[in-house]
Amino acid sequence: MPPDATTLPVTRPKVLVTGGAHRLGREIALHLAAQGWDVAVHYHRSKPAADAVCTEARALGAQAAAVGADLFDPAAARDLLPQAVAALGRVDAVVNNAALFEFDDAQHFSVEAAQRHYQVNTIAPVLLAQALHAQLSARGAQGCVVNLLDQKLANPDPDYLSYTLSKAALQAATVALAQALAPVLRVVGVAPGLMLPSGPMTDDEFTRVHSRTPLQRGSTPQDVAQAVHFALQARAMTGATLLVDGGQHLAGTGRDVLFAARDQAPR
Repeated sequence: MPPDATTLPVTRPKVLVTGGAHRLGREIALHLAAQGWDVAVHYHRSKPAADAVCTEARALGAQAAAVGADLFDPAAARDLLPQAVAALGRVDAVVNNAALFEFDDAQHFSVEAAQRHYQVNTIAPVLLAQALHAQLSARGAQGCVVNLLDQKLANPDPDYLSYTLSKAALQAATVALAQALAPVLRVVGVAPGLMLPSGPMTDDEFTRVHSRTPLQRGSTPQDVAQAVHFALQARAMTGATLLVDGGQHLAGTGRDVLFAARDQAPR
């Protein structure tokens, strides 16, 4: 007789999280580990930090491995999924979290800046989706890609122009890949609002902007990690984007949140 299904070992799903060593990527990797996923934690230069995330993930019961790649290099981006497969045995999902975020605007736009942002924020995620689709197809499985986008795509402003263009391209790719790679692969976007202070933003500026949303709170890394987990499980969802921002996209300011915070500061 076959063994009772309740006695069969449960195989944990396995996910690659790019940029998983720090900030939001770290939160996503650890949240998924706590929810029953094994994780490959991608890093560029931060191997000690990625190793530390893996140690925490193992303490949560996950199998975890740090995998390095320079996403500015297309060959390295293509090699990243095979690294993760070698470390975990297979990969069922990819969370494209790694991103370049450098300031420019229309006056300071350059081809070089645009190409750097496009390579990391758009091309690398598409290559990883392509690689995951091939790996899943070869073993007759299905999986999911989650692309981290930005609420500013629904609430445009002219700041961080190269970054914004690259994320707009990734949002278009989310839809196109969802169409092209189904039914093997679902592709979902998650668009956070302001979660953590970045660049020259002060704690006071962060607090001011974070509270000036319809919900009087912005998104937290934990909120976004929960949304990523939902997208990975939502088997009827593809080609859609979840806005996780406390309603920030409904309260347009006309500028990036850093500059809006400074404009709204008491005088």
